[in-house]
Amino acid sequence: MSGAPLESCRAAVAILNWNGVDHLKRFLPSVVAHTGGDDRVVVIDNGSTDESLAWLSREAPHVLQVCLPDNHGFAGGYNLGLAQLKAQLDFEWVVLLNSDVEVTAGWLDGLVSACVDHGWSAAQPKIRAVEKRAEFEYAGAAGGFVDRFGFMFCAGRMFDVNELDVGQYDQDRPVFWASGACLLLRSEAWFSVSGLDEDFFAHMEEIDLCWRLKNRGHIVGATGRCHVYHLGGGTLQQENPKKAFLNFRNNLFLLLKNDHRSGIRARLLRRQVLDGIAGLKFLAEGKPAFFKAVIQAHGDFRKQRAAMAAKRKAEKEACVRANPEAIASAGQYQGSVVWDFFVRGRKKWSDLPQDRFS
Repeated sequence: MSGAPLESCRAAVAILNWNGVDHLKRFLPSVVAHTGGDDRVVVIDNGSTDESLAWLSREAPHVLQVCLPDNHGFAGGYNLGLAQLKAQLDFEWVVLLNSDVEVTAGWLDGLVSACVDHGWSAAQPKIRAVEKRAEFEYAGAAGGFVDRFGFMFCAGRMFDVNELDVGQYDQDRPVFWASGACLLLRSEAWFSVSGLDEDFFAHMEEIDLCWRLKNRGHIVGATGRCHVYHLGGGTLQQENPKKAFLNFRNNLFLLLKNDHRSGIRARLLRRQVLDGIAGLKFLAEGKPAFFKAVIQAHGDFRKQRAAMAAKRKAEKEACVRANPEAIASAGQYQGSVVWDFFVRGRKKWSDLPQDRFS
């Protein structure tokens, strides 16, 4: 690690970078401008071969650098990078911040104060879109939830409908998951669960992280005290079969690994049937590549099912040791978001019956 590391700080703002010098040029200045005092900005470089490190050393010399020799992916990069950082810098909080995020004045104080006030171990701000600045951004919006079949959705974003932010979700609230685009965590909580699961490769790693924390008794929240702007789509665009593959497969990973209630086989079967219907819908829409992605996702899940079942067993044992009374229910919707959205026409989180949230 280069630069002049401090012995301790309140929060380490960790930006993972891989050949993203253009993102650093565009977005890092806002992070540096709005992060100060007892907080430090850190760039974890994932073996970049572009001009990222040279630009950082020249234009942002006070930003700490953790340099990994190879690209370890999103999960591996953060796991290795934060482990190296912790050996030289003591931080109470850590922020996982995408390199394509523009922050605003008071963003970090707002996140920390919300966690302290409510006893949360993790939290996200409101996340708006860079290009449509009044609109919630797809990846996280105002906090994430899950329905009874394991479908993930957000306050402010349901499927492909992004709401305008007019203050409707400004209230601090517990959620089921918080977005990895801008995720504040207690350092102790991060290291207690060994960070992110590298088997996910990309997409939904933060949901898995939040679910594991909740199963151990931690609380995850979303706050309206601050907001950031996220470009999104920097790695895989929404309309990309590879992303569809990862989302369908990783959602099955999430359920098997973290839904510790009895009857998981039946729930997985129901979810796979619903995924099959989604695949047929892709085919009817003239998207054979997406239909193929669903089939491949289920095939890969079957190949890795035994390994993920072993993780489920280990997770259950760890949760009992950590907090036998923990119930990871806050933020679960006891209805079907698919049925509500496509059949009942409920296009907003606020349209859903609130008494069906645990």
